[in-house]
Amino acid sequence: MTLQTLDTGLFKLDGGAMFGVVPKPLWNKLNPADEQNRCTWAMRCLLLENDGRLLLVDTGIGDKQDAKFFGHYDLHGDATLLGSIRAAGYDAADVTDVLLTHLHFDHVGGAVKRTNDQLVPVFPNATYWTHSAHWQWAVQPNPREKASFLKENILPLQESGQLMFLNKSPLPYAGLDFLYVDGHTEKMALPVFQLNGRTIAYMADLIPSSAHVPLPYVMSYDVRPLLTMDEKTRVLQQAADENWILVFEHDPVIEAATVELTEKGVRIKDRGRLTDLW
Repeated sequence: MTLQTLDTGLFKLDGGAMFGVVPKPLWNKLNPADEQNRCTWAMRCLLLENDGRLLLVDTGIGDKQDAKFFGHYDLHGDATLLGSIRAAGYDAADVTDVLLTHLHFDHVGGAVKRTNDQLVPVFPNATYWTHSAHWQWAVQPNPREKASFLKENILPLQESGQLMFLNKSPLPYAGLDFLYVDGHTEKMALPVFQLNGRTIAYMADLIPSSAHVPLPYVMSYDVRPLLTMDEKTRVLQQAADENWILVFEHDPVIEAATVELTEKGVRIKDRGRLTDLW
């Protein structure tokens, strides 16, 4: 089994939205904002190879939206999803499974492309996986999340016949389990891997960056922020007790970290690249 991170480029989101009630003088030290109050964030995916299967976790924002859409997010950096997959020695056709932690545009946009005015899956041989309750949440969106669930990112997966649900059919990988959390959005799936005697958990938008480890640092995007805080408490306590490696999807600098319990609560212990921590 091999597990590696994939860079898919950088984008910007409003710092106030990303840090919620935390005052700007505090969060701006961690991720400085530009003149429009936007901070830079990564879109970091995972790639797992095991027994002839290749699992991609999340897909970044993709490239099929128009210039007006992308102008809101200032996409930058040289990395792309397919470029990073090829740099790892694979191609789109090699991917057998795509796990979508949730269906917000910056996590699922790269799953679908435009070809001859048609919307088709980027990975022709892959099964796309999500939770059935989250799928219903996405295709019948609430007003708060409607702008994050774009039908062109989602419906082609079902129309292609390549969509399956994690809670109805097991994803065929030994040493892979899931934490389902509901604070950020309904039934977000966090994959947890057992590799080389270590537990590696992909935090998606429960803890999007190392700066979000302290309990009050919760995004304004979360539909149930108090529940997010409860979920963070449980996950971080277990991660500290069992020395998990946490992978951060959106941290622009730090790929992964371990955590420990301190007098101020759970805090970062060791940080760096994923491969340096196990």
